Amino acid sequence: MTDSSPAGVSRPNILFVMTDQQRFDTIAALGAAPASTPNLDRLVARGFSCTNAYSTCPVCIPARYSLMTGREPSLTGWFGNWQAPSDVRGRCGPYLPEVLAGQGYRTWGLGKFHTMPRLEPLGFEVHEHSEELWPDEATFLHDDYVAWLRRRAPDFAHLEQVHGERTDMYYTPQTRAQPAELCGEAWLAERACEEIGREDERPYFGFVSFVQPHPPIAPPIPYNRLFDPDSMPEPVFGDPEIDRADDYLGWMNHAIYAEGITAPQARQLRARYAGAITFVDACVGRILDAVESRKDASNTVICFFSDHGDHMGDHGAWQKESFFEASCRVPMLVSWPQRWPGGRRWTEPVTLTDLFPLATAAAGGGAEMRDGHDLARSLDSGVSDRRRCFGLFGEPGTCYFKAMVREGDWKYLWLANGGREFLFNLAMDPAESRCFAVQEREIADRMRATLVARLAERETTRPALEGERLRSLPFAPFPRERIKQFSRGITDFGQGPLAAANPDGAHAKAAKPKSRGGGVIAH
Repeated sequence: MTDSSPAGVSRPNILFVMTDQQRFDTIAALGAAPASTPNLDRLVARGFSCTNAYSTCPVCIPARYSLMTGREPSLTGWFGNWQAPSDVRGRCGPYLPEVLAGQGYRTWGLGKFHTMPRLEPLGFEVHEHSEELWPDEATFLHDDYVAWLRRRAPDFAHLEQVHGERTDMYYTPQTRAQPAELCGEAWLAERACEEIGREDERPYFGFVSFVQPHPPIAPPIPYNRLFDPDSMPEPVFGDPEIDRADDYLGWMNHAIYAEGITAPQARQLRARYAGAITFVDACVGRILDAVESRKDASNTVICFFSDHGDHMGDHGAWQKESFFEASCRVPMLVSWPQRWPGGRRWTEPVTLTDLFPLATAAAGGGAEMRDGHDLARSLDSGVSDRRRCFGLFGEPGTCYFKAMVREGDWKYLWLANGGREFLFNLAMDPAESRCFAVQEREIADRMRATLVARLAERETTRPALEGERLRSLPFAPFPRERIKQFSRGITDFGQGPLAAANPDGAHAKAAKPKSRGGGVIAH
């Protein structure tokens, strides 16, 4: 550990606010257009905007375990949503809320956690859930937001999926069935304000985790009509050889019924996506107001970030799970007014693992580094000790494995499926439409060697190597299949009361969950 807390500063409150699947380029004050994020803009003015922040693994569960452990996928064991490694805590150490509770913090966590098992204890004194999919009715009714909604508005008890309809509607523009004040985001803001306002001698560590703007993209009225689809930017396409090189993205498009999205539909989705972010922004505003109503507002650390982004049609892809910028680069805003001036930009690379040492440093116990870097010390000094960041996805040694190295303006990508490599220069070509791997062979060789050395450090990632080289597998297209995202015991089309009443009808049989690498697919 290194102690980076300044002398004479009392221990601050620490508030982490997380969204799900929010791209890095969605905050108005940072140049996003069109966008309406007045409250995120308040956070930009309050502290540092980390403009080169990356997810350690651009999909929900692995990114969240990196946040809670301060460890990369090579130690958490989570390289995708379909695995279920055991004893993450045993390999990685106590979770962040446990560490801070041990330092005398009152800890509370609200919203989406997406752990495995579903209700895994993380060390929060108050731990309330608003998750997405429910395997059965009992799990659905146990969800804290669902229980709140049923108490507050019993007329909405009939909803099967309270955040919008999934499966074939996953990437179809929608409007939430509930009014804004009854949506999960509003519940989350209400509960966060209650916890922030609670009287306690201890400083608090709060974790607020929104489901939106994760699909289904279903902002409530009036956020569903804030943005004109015809005013939205078109998806960005590059060289087709680059855009189509990762066949996993083609598989994903098919899996979520998004393989035929047209340009007008893409603009509609982008408009609803912007509306969903604006709704989340309004809820964040309520939370900021609660922070600012306290006497210790200036001694409150606030970190706003997302677990990963969304292609939103860029490179012809939807969803995440790639190392294109739209998928792996995330918004990250860090502020502590009593310690740092506002309105600053931090352009050095940052990853989700850096938030663990940031919180532990702020708490006064010294920065517990684990796999992260001491971001607090870097923001103090203006000098970063992180030269590069890495991203991993897919089980090493399999065709799903891919990796990223970001260093300066350069980004190196490796796809095990077909043994393909790409080198992008994000200053010259932010759209990642040109590959410089041949033109800049020396840089590509150096960054590949950096990746090889990194993968050789831990036993879990060594299967991605063959000797001192990256393991290349013969290219094979991923079989096209659908992900059936029903809920509450329904597993396929044609099931339910109507099917029971017509047992001889032509209904689809219940489908067993598909698997990749031995685990159930979950998104």
